[in-house]
Amino acid sequence: MSTDLFAGIPVREYAVARAWYERLFGGEPAFLPNDIEAVWEVGAHQYVYIVVRPAAAGHAAHLLYVPDLDARIAAIAERGIEPAAREEYGEAREVVFRDPDGNEFGFGG
Repeated sequence: MSTDLFAGIPVREYAVARAWYERLFGGEPAFLPNDIEAVWEVGAHQYVYIVVRPAAAGHAAHLLYVPDLDARIAAIAERGIEPAAREEYGEAREVVFRDPDGNEFGFGG
């Protein structure tokens, strides 16, 4: 079984989405394959990308587990993005953010 990941998020407006995900992930994309996609490396062989697909925008939901959830959420807050929801499942926690199109990107720990 592979642990590689290449997860896509459909968006309406490239510039708006790219700026938002740069703040969420804390930096520029790892690479730009074309003029409608931007790709961030979120772990070894793990990538998340935005792609302009207006008809599908707002329907993505991804969750990324991180070693230090509190530090990750604090860093994102310093970049001006606040969580849309927080959930607790026993010892596991999930913090969800919503991009301008309504796509959900969560971090868990």
